[in-house]
Amino acid sequence: MITVSLTAGCETVDAGDPGTGSTNGSGSTSGSSSGSSKDAEASLGKLTVVAKTGSMSGYSREKFPHWKSTGKNCDVRDSVLERDGTKVKKSGCNVVAGTWKSIYDDKTLTAPSQVDIDHMVPLANAWRSGADKWTTDQREGFANDLDRPQLVAVSAGSNRSKGDQDPSTWKPPAKDEWCAYATDWVTVKSYYKLTVTQKEKDALKEMLGTC
Repeated sequence: MITVSLTAGCETVDAGDPGTGSTNGSGSTSGSSSGSSKDAEASLGKLTVVAKTGSMSGYSREKFPHWKSTGKNCDVRDSVLERDGTKVKKSGCNVVAGTWKSIYDDKTLTAPSQVDIDHMVPLANAWRSGADKWTTDQREGFANDLDRPQLVAVSAGSNRSKGDQDPSTWKPPAKDEWCAYATDWVTVKSYYKLTVTQKEKDALKEMLGTC
């Protein structure tokens, strides 16, 4: 999770394959679901289920460098603000105005300072489910991935409420978004070959059942 500042950039970059993901992950350009619920159900069934989440030993956010520079004093943060907003205005690379719909809680945000950029699969959750074995470059790709539905502009309140929780302990308050949220979560975990717990898998099945 990260709070957006206004010192960011506007160009899109390819975060690339972390070296542990599949080669057929589909992209998302709007922060919305990147595949069908049937595809997500099939992918969920192929994920490795573990008895419990891995250890947080050795974790730090610095091991997932973000936000990645895209040149000319630009970086990934404003790429997401520009992509997910409407009537966006920029000063150079910086997004300075616009409107954003927070899909987690159905709130309308009218200033960049109200917006957080959420990692769909939180960095700490990724660490506990396999990213602890990645290289720093692989973790950087994950933290800056604009090709999967991994980055989304949401309200600061919903982002901080979510923290590093998985769907077994946190779901978007806006239940109409459960289908898209679960689909996107599975898309990211499948691409990066991250594990799930049984409780997490059960929660994802429940959410996909609303599609």
